[in-house]
Amino acid sequence: MADYNDLAELLFPDVKETIDDLEKKYPPRNLVEGAQVTRFAPSPTGFLHTGSLFTALIGHTIAKQSGGVFYFRLEDTDTKRTIEGSGKDLVDQLAVFGVSADEGWFPEGDKGNYGPYRQSERKQIYRTVIKELIRRGRAYPDFCTPEDLEAIRKVQEANKALPGYYGKYARDRNLTVDEQIERINAGTPWVIRYKSNGDHDKKTKFVDAIRGEIELQDNDIDMVILKSDGLPTYHFAHVCDDHFMHTTLITRGEEWIPSTPAHLDMFRALGWKAPKYAHLPVIMKLDHGNKRKLSKRKDAEAAVSYFLEAGYPPEGLLTYLMSIANSNFEEWMIATKDYDYHHFKFSMKKMSLDGALFDMDKLNYFSKELLAKENVESLEPKVKEWASVHSLVLFEKINRDESYFKKILNIERERKNPRKDYAKYSDIEPLTRFFYADEYAKLVEQGLPFNERYEKAFLASLLKDFASSLPFGVDEPTWFASVKDVATKHGYAISNKDYKENPDAFVGNISDAAEVLRVALTCSTQSPNLHEVIEILGKEEVEKRLLSLASSFEK
Repeated sequence: MADYNDLAELLFPDVKETIDDLEKKYPPRNLVEGAQVTRFAPSPTGFLHTGSLFTALIGHTIAKQSGGVFYFRLEDTDTKRTIEGSGKDLVDQLAVFGVSADEGWFPEGDKGNYGPYRQSERKQIYRTVIKELIRRGRAYPDFCTPEDLEAIRKVQEANKALPGYYGKYARDRNLTVDEQIERINAGTPWVIRYKSNGDHDKKTKFVDAIRGEIELQDNDIDMVILKSDGLPTYHFAHVCDDHFMHTTLITRGEEWIPSTPAHLDMFRALGWKAPKYAHLPVIMKLDHGNKRKLSKRKDAEAAVSYFLEAGYPPEGLLTYLMSIANSNFEEWMIATKDYDYHHFKFSMKKMSLDGALFDMDKLNYFSKELLAKENVESLEPKVKEWASVHSLVLFEKINRDESYFKKILNIERERKNPRKDYAKYSDIEPLTRFFYADEYAKLVEQGLPFNERYEKAFLASLLKDFASSLPFGVDEPTWFASVKDVATKHGYAISNKDYKENPDAFVGNISDAAEVLRVALTCSTQSPNLHEVIEILGKEEVEKRLLSLASSFEK
């Protein structure tokens, strides 16, 4: 009579290595006490999801703050969904956000001592562990066809039983070793299933690093752990990988909570200490009054490429995500006036248990704050690099005169409270068009928003006086004094108090006069600091614009 050893040898005759050999090959890491080993382990099935970046950010932050290791593992065992090149895209996009792995899979080759870091290259490791499970009677070959499984499902449906391959519904679970060997020798196709000792009428408890103790139905499903293509399923592969790579904390989405009892069951069956699990809240979106998970199919912002293409600074999105991650982050930021999330002490105890709504307004707020604080020498090359790919119009303007563009970008930047016009690089070109003569002419053709109470003759006279009177190369108070002089000459009140006391005696106040000048030069009632704008445009261009408009009003 054959035994489990005979079955294991028949199924995996080429596997000579043992689990003990693997333990020696992948010894425990030599890290300081309390150091956490975390990982980002995506499937190469498409773009980097915003939720995945959130997960990677948390893992990366925990590893860095504890003096541990953050590694990248490519989980490509689902060959039908794998998209060529997406692994590289994932690594590249993470690098843009500064969430780079210490070790793991990289397009140019693995880095680290616990690889291969690509699951499809770890077949022999999985086969070695499965062979041992078969020897222990904790795994078995299953010969069910898709039609057989469908028949089982229909019986369960008729019996109003829970669906799945378990207990009496696990058809091939109790085949004798001799029966299994006979079918294998006959060439019957097979997969390998894990033999669970669980009971779905009982409960499994575990402590989640974020949510505390969780109690769920015990796992009794005999999961497929090795598919017919020779590759493992996610459920089994991650157990092996996290053990031999010595992961201490697994950060993953809350949708994986129901699978945790099965994963813990496998760790126990192998006699391995399980890592801690931290199930992160999902990022939600409000859709017609209802919350739903951010969707790859429905929401552009579900892909981090959306933010990169729009020109959001990567640190802006990361800062926003950290505000989702820890409830006390914004309090810390306000108290310290520090917008660098790297300086913030992250805590899993401060994580929300509910999915956070993605808030574009708050993202824009953080991004504006960060962009406003950056000096022009650091910011300008980033804008130029972004424009070279995403805005050829802006890129051409920068190259036309880079020093001129720097002056534009630097308006109201070197101040205690810098101006906060831009949330993203794509905001810059529309808001600065008026600085370029060709664009200015187009804006004028579209019509200028002068107050309708002004007659054309009045505007012509006022603009000509501004053209002949405004000084250049002087400080702002001196410049503004000349604006006042011209304004009072044309009937504007010298002070707001005078205007409020007797509005009918004046054309308007000084602010109204400055608005006429602003509209004439920028084609808008809103613009950056007008004195800085005029200094950048220069005397010749300012006079040209003012006199040209005055002439048009005189016709």
